Amino acid sequence: MAAASLPATGCNRGLLGTSFYGGWGSSISGEDYQNLLSKTVAPPQQVRVSRKAIRAVPMMKNVNEGKGLFAPVVVVTRNIVGKKRFNQLRGKAIALHSQVITEFCKSIGADAKQRQGLIRLAKKNGERLGFLA
Repeated sequence: MAAASLPATGCNRGLLGTSFYGGWGSSISGEDYQNLLSKTVAPPQQVRVSRKAIRAVPMMKNVNEGKGLFAPVVVVTRNIVGKKRFNQLRGKAIALHSQVITEFCKSIGADAKQRQGLIRLAKKNGERLGFLA
């Protein structure tokens, strides 16, 4: 077999012009890198955007809306009073109910874990009855 002689820089150059046996810094300069990038990176193409409406971020809606025995009364009251005032009143009612539960737990000697369980139970019952609609 005949041996062919090739220049050292012609055959052993890999990606970005680096030699297989050399390091990154010794075989490529800033100008060479810019030339390489201009050859390999395609120019940005126009992106076609459809005319359809983009789906909006879903609004947080109350999952209990319209469910429960008292839901219609709660919804009508919220519409009459206004959301801000209604939420203030609801917050006061929930705080008052939590205080009643706490006092009840103190009177029967229940610990904090049982008290928290009763508060969670009250919330679940309020959801089922429609108070949180």
